Amino acid sequence: MVGIAQLVERLVVVQEVAGSSPVTHPKLRIKHPSQTSYPYLMGSFITSPEVADALAAGKPVVALESTIISHGLPRPRNFEAAKEFEQILRSKGVVPATIAILDGVPRIGLDDDGINRIANEDLAKASVRDIPILAARKESGATTVAATAHLASLAGIRIFATGGLGGVHRGAVETYDESADLSTLAVTPITVVSAGVKSVLDIPATLERLETLSVPVIGYKTKEFPAFWLTRSGYTLDWSLASAEAVARAMKAQDEFGHGQGMVVANPIPIEKQWDPKEHDRVLAIAFEAAKKAGVTGKAVTPFLLGFIVQESKGRSLEVNLDLARNNVSVAADIAKAWAEIK
Repeated sequence: MVGIAQLVERLVVVQEVAGSSPVTHPKLRIKHPSQTSYPYLMGSFITSPEVADALAAGKPVVALESTIISHGLPRPRNFEAAKEFEQILRSKGVVPATIAILDGVPRIGLDDDGINRIANEDLAKASVRDIPILAARKESGATTVAATAHLASLAGIRIFATGGLGGVHRGAVETYDESADLSTLAVTPITVVSAGVKSVLDIPATLERLETLSVPVIGYKTKEFPAFWLTRSGYTLDWSLASAEAVARAMKAQDEFGHGQGMVVANPIPIEKQWDPKEHDRVLAIAFEAAKKAGVTGKAVTPFLLGFIVQESKGRSLEVNLDLARNNVSVAADIAKAWAEIK
């Protein structure tokens, strides 16, 4: 089993660029683009000094996605949220690693300018399949759960906080529309803390897919899978753990007995902060009808629905979204600290 410190030692620091350390994944053994004759070829990523130092020292680090900032929240609340999520981690002694692709290069940990860019530029929504294309075109993208998990794992980060996991879309039996979040977690050793999957998705089908892919789903202090804006979905989980330390022990055991897959920690929003279930159901029904009439498909569906729901709910869904994200970031910080102690 390779720990974070050993993994970082295997990463090749190529050169100093704008105060950050561009590193090459050891399996690829490709130089940084600036050192090749093919400047469009992306063979490395850039870690911020803060994140690189924390990983090298074995300190707790939590990855944060950028799609929730660029596509999931309206301006200017998105910039404020990005800074707040990082501050929650720092207040607990954990280093934040917000991840995005800027000008074709994946960035593990963003400075203030990077946060400003993901909040205010119109960026592509980038999953794992989009990374090489953005790299070749030297374009920027906000990373989805899948892309964030993939890049975080390459950098040696083991814990990732997000709002809600992607999953199987409603009607997938006809459209085959399923988030790459699921297939990525099947091959990526990272623990994702989320408020379940977004309730606009097919929750039971998503749980079935995660089971098929051998991705453990652990309820954090709960036996019932949460439904994003709602504390409960009505679907019972096989496993529940009551502390961050227990999750860290499960992670360690999975490193020993698993096959490289990730883990989902389902962390429900406190019931006093959830959206009113009746109002939730009413607004979702209207949103689905609007998406159908607009002909929205593929990866555009979730951003469309979330944006429509914010408007239809007069901002209530947004406030719940922020509350559950804060809750997930806080729990991820606790798990990261526990992991740093036992790994």
